[in-house]
Amino acid sequence: MVTIFLLVFLCVSCIFLLSWKSRRVNALLPPGPTPLPILGNILQLDQGSQLKTFTKMSEVYGPVFTVYLGMQRIVVLYGYDTVREALVDHAEAFGGRGQFPAFSRFLNERGIAFSNGERWKQIRRFTLTTLRDFGMGKRSIEEKIQEEALCLVEELNKTQGDPFDPTLPISQAVANIICSILFGKRFEYNDGQFLMLRKLMTERILLGNIPKTVVKLYNLFPGIMDMIPGMHYKMAKSSLKIVDFINERIKINMASLDTSAPQNYIECFLAKMEQEKHNPSSEFSTKNLNMTIFNILFAGIETVSVTLRYGLLFLLKYPQIQEKVHKEIDVVIGQGRSPTVKDRNQMPYTEAVLNEIQRMADVVPMNLPHLVTQDTHFKGYVIPKGTYVYPVLNSVHYDKQHHANPEEFDPGRFLDSNGCLKKVEAFMPFSAGKRACIGEGLARMELFLVFTTILQRFTLTSPVPPEKINIAPASRNIMSIPEQYQLSVVPRQ
Repeated sequence: MVTIFLLVFLCVSCIFLLSWKSRRVNALLPPGPTPLPILGNILQLDQGSQLKTFTKMSEVYGPVFTVYLGMQRIVVLYGYDTVREALVDHAEAFGGRGQFPAFSRFLNERGIAFSNGERWKQIRRFTLTTLRDFGMGKRSIEEKIQEEALCLVEELNKTQGDPFDPTLPISQAVANIICSILFGKRFEYNDGQFLMLRKLMTERILLGNIPKTVVKLYNLFPGIMDMIPGMHYKMAKSSLKIVDFINERIKINMASLDTSAPQNYIECFLAKMEQEKHNPSSEFSTKNLNMTIFNILFAGIETVSVTLRYGLLFLLKYPQIQEKVHKEIDVVIGQGRSPTVKDRNQMPYTEAVLNEIQRMADVVPMNLPHLVTQDTHFKGYVIPKGTYVYPVLNSVHYDKQHHANPEEFDPGRFLDSNGCLKKVEAFMPFSAGKRACIGEGLARMELFLVFTTILQRFTLTSPVPPEKINIAPASRNIMSIPEQYQLSVVPRQ
């Protein structure tokens, strides 16, 4: 019986292998390692980091190569020139969104981050317009950020110079900025509901980001894994609790909604739903509202707060850079007022430091998966419609052809010989093309105002000598997350 089973398995395996090789040749796909039946190339992946594997494969197969994660065919793009050509020069063809089940399965392609087609176009267009109307880059949102930055300063003052972990207060400040835009409300830092939301979001990110076998298997075989108990059930449970929180905020806004004068994102979306209720092709529904808010919460809170945590860590590691930022703040802003967006134009060194923080932190190193929307000729190959594409942002930010000594923290790479801010092409912290982050303007404003407000008021010190501070990420998969660390804030005179 066992012999028969083995023979059948070998025959089926050979059929799969031959068919896969045939498809690769016929489709003129980019080269890559030969996949195993069913499993694809997963046994060749580094257990700690998929990114490491792709880096090694790029050295063998070049800047465009094909891998199979399970049955899913993926074309990996490596290096700035290749990534830019795909996302910018072939923006339409590479403008679809692939799925990442550990984060996206329960969304069912609703919302904005993991949707496609007409649904994505409608919600993206609405969200961009709404953020612009709320003052993207203008005074109204700027005031919200300034207010929250001062609340954060007050919270940091409570530490009285003792060492503390900055993770929670920073994430709470950033979360409040997003909540004020989405819900029209900020929360006190000790609010029970707010603390629970932050706990659930942190748990959800960590569960989906750690290189556990069960998470990898869920991404490869979500349908099968849904029938098997495991950690993925905990991920789903956390997600559903966050959705419950969002639903409660939607109900509160519904109760006080004035469709003629909506005050926040939820109310604008509800007003749009009312306006479009007789349009059969409208994608404005409560489910899409819920999932869009879920997307914005994670994208708007986690990426910015992690970037700020990296930023403070880099300043502890390189105190001479902190000193230069202090000097520029003192000259341009002083101590008599809060930083403003207009100050950015007169603070090239601080802007260069923030750019280098984003480059070095590389918060979304793998990018989210793209999907080609049509058979696409690219770099001498043909990528079939529906193929997933990974434009690796880490390969852009650490591209040695465009960044001298990319492993070094050097804000000078963003400054010209006169000390003025210069454009660096190989810099895509918000991705590029049609799927570039729609909140880029808001995120840049948050980073500048919160960062400069902290540095205006405090000197950052570490209980660990700079040479012993570890700036390597604790994990680097979907997100790059720094090691937990302690710092002290000393009020500046």
